[in-house]
Amino acid sequence: MIVMKFGGSSVESRAQIEKVLHIVRARLARRPVVVSSAHKGMTDALINAAKAAATGRFDPSVPVNKQRAVAESLGCAPELLAPFYEEIGDLLRGISLVKELSPRSLDYIASFGERMAVRCIADFFARSGVPARAYDVWDLGFVTDANFGRARPLPGFDARIKAMFAERVPEGIVAIVTGFVGRNEAGEITTVGRNGSDLTATLVAAGLGAEEAQIWSDTDGVMTADPSVVKTARNIPTMRFEEAAELAFFGSRVLHPSTLLPAMEKGIPVRVLNTNRPDHPGTVIDFNTDAASPAVTSIAYRERQVVLKISSTRMFGEVGFLAQVLAVLARHEVVIDVITTSEVSVSMTTDDLGKLSRALPELEQFGACEVLPNRTTLVIVGQGMSKQKGVAAQVLEAMAQAGVNVEMLSYATGSVNLSMVIEDAHVASAVGVLHHSLFEKAR
Repeated sequence: MIVMKFGGSSVESRAQIEKVLHIVRARLARRPVVVSSAHKGMTDALINAAKAAATGRFDPSVPVNKQRAVAESLGCAPELLAPFYEEIGDLLRGISLVKELSPRSLDYIASFGERMAVRCIADFFARSGVPARAYDVWDLGFVTDANFGRARPLPGFDARIKAMFAERVPEGIVAIVTGFVGRNEAGEITTVGRNGSDLTATLVAAGLGAEEAQIWSDTDGVMTADPSVVKTARNIPTMRFEEAAELAFFGSRVLHPSTLLPAMEKGIPVRVLNTNRPDHPGTVIDFNTDAASPAVTSIAYRERQVVLKISSTRMFGEVGFLAQVLAVLARHEVVIDVITTSEVSVSMTTDDLGKLSRALPELEQFGACEVLPNRTTLVIVGQGMSKQKGVAAQVLEAMAQAGVNVEMLSYATGSVNLSMVIEDAHVASAVGVLHHSLFEKAR
């Protein structure tokens, strides 16, 4: 059995969904389970309509008409989605009347994209000769906590998924399953976070004990850099889970940051493939390692970060200073990504200026605080960096050639990740020069 996730760009139109049909049909012998995102742009349309309703402007036409256009192009009967259109209108009307959009309501409205998409796709597949049936993932045992916007399945989800799948999915039927969404024990709809269909796919794969989880998007697997920034970026045939996890967290546009964890725990390979070029081998991510692989695997970055610098002579030789600072940040739920220290200062990055601002009054008791917005965390990832001399020097030389000032630098012993902090404005030039130095000159 394989689990195949198709993203929004892969199911945005009839032309794309026909590609998905051919891809799935060619793999019927491997008993595919399909996890689908909403059609491209649908989740944004739903959320924007909800935000407008919260200001008193009731207008469900944009998301409804967008979905109706896709359904009609696929030849779906009008009654297939009519109840969903009505429910969207009722929900938006209620939001417009109370002028309030809670996290619970936001998850509810956002869920319609996947719920409508899987029904259209399953209907189209069935009429095209591939026996398929649509399933909301909660009907297959995906019960989550009540953390709206970032829900996670409750303990024991894998056993529930396996049991419910065996009970509800007949032999020979291709299950078309909603990604991104879930339902808690109270029956309330939740979501696992934006772009979370990847995570749904690997969680389902883990529950079913699949031989492979496939992530189908619009790129040839994981690339050596963001191809929208570096036109010469190329495919990475194989990589380890640790490398892929670092890339996902630090801004790789291919994988959701949490995607790999369920697969890692169950030892299930994850293959990243291109819907528009299904014959391309893509990237396989697993625990295997290639001794001949290069020291550096890829470059990734996270823009719009914030740097906090605390300066104080009290740090010198004081026991527990950093622990106290981190305790304050933890109370305010400030997530720290990169941290560097000296004897009289500590600098760290986060992506939430609002939470950091609320923590500042307490942090100022430790020393002078400086907040620097509009920063980018730029990372170089590679399993072999710690074993090859001169990689860090090569990176810094490239940054100097690009005229980019490195404000922070972090590299742990044996790490697969060298992190730097630069200004947002320098991302394109920095990534381009780094890619040329690390990948193109080495050919």
